[in-house]
Amino acid sequence: MSSNRMKVLAGVIVLLLMTLVVVRSVIAGPQTSPGKKDIEKAARVVTPAGGVDERTEVPKGNYVAGNGIIEPADRETKVASPVAGRIAKILVKEGDIVDVGAELVKLDDGVETAALAAAEGDLASARADLLRTLHGQRKEDIDAIVADTASVKAKAALSQESLERTQKLAQTGAATPDELDRAQRQAEIDKASLQSSEARRHAALAGSRSEDIIMAQARVQAAEARRDQAKATLDRLTIRAPIKGEILQMKMRVGEYTMPNGSDPLLIMGDTSKLRVRMDVDERDIAKLKIGAPAFATLPAFLGRHVPGKVVEIGKRMGRKNVRTDDPTERIDTKILEVVIELDDKTGLVPGLRVVAYVEA
Repeated sequence: MSSNRMKVLAGVIVLLLMTLVVVRSVIAGPQTSPGKKDIEKAARVVTPAGGVDERTEVPKGNYVAGNGIIEPADRETKVASPVAGRIAKILVKEGDIVDVGAELVKLDDGVETAALAAAEGDLASARADLLRTLHGQRKEDIDAIVADTASVKAKAALSQESLERTQKLAQTGAATPDELDRAQRQAEIDKASLQSSEARRHAALAGSRSEDIIMAQARVQAAEARRDQAKATLDRLTIRAPIKGEILQMKMRVGEYTMPNGSDPLLIMGDTSKLRVRMDVDERDIAKLKIGAPAFATLPAFLGRHVPGKVVEIGKRMGRKNVRTDDPTERIDTKILEVVIELDDKTGLVPGLRVVAYVEA
């Protein structure tokens, strides 16, 4: 019995509490309507510690607002090295304006420079061989070969006469068989030398063969290819500007080692002849946008300044937020559309500066 009484008492207490909650909810009124305490809290004015109110004033009118960031005319360009190497020289500094193709950074190129010099030497040698093959031997060389042939021919004739005399002497017993054998071998040697010399004389007088010319030309082409390869390898060690623009930031220093797939580029540059704002627009407001719509940007760094501009580009695909504030209540999972605003005035502005942009809806 005692257990049943406790259960009944607990049920009555729960019922009373639920009734109390319902009554208080009815008395409190709609949850979406601010109460007296909420109104008093919202109306309070607190003077900043520094005496300056840094809050951005919300303009009156029909605007689409969003956070944005200032960027160069065509975004930033991260310049990296196509090959790994040690940085030997940096030829620019932050703030320099450079043209397309300007030299920015040089990597260590001692080995590549030596390879190019060797390739150029091989090419010069191949070209000289080709010229000699095309033009044939000089007249002086041909004359020397003809004279040598005549000398060898005279020597061969002398050896033949000596062999004939030795043979006659051997028939009478005046010459030994050994002397006859030596005379025969000497005559054969001189005859072979005469044949070789005659072949050289004939080749010198006839000139180069077409096969020799083709081979010499092929050697020149191969040497040129090796020269071009060495030159291209050396040229890759000089990093040049891909665009005309301003050097915004140097990321590496002389002596450091750079890798093509490294996390940091060598430097960052961009076309700062005009500045733009890349603005994040909430997906609920994209129907209110159009190209050419007037816009302006407010900057926390320049309180009260409005930089006018116009919409020059609207994104083609929804994406994640590009700019995040320090507000802990900010939603970061919302989809946004990128809108680019071209500013009319860039005085005092630098790429990377955060702004709040407004576009007329």
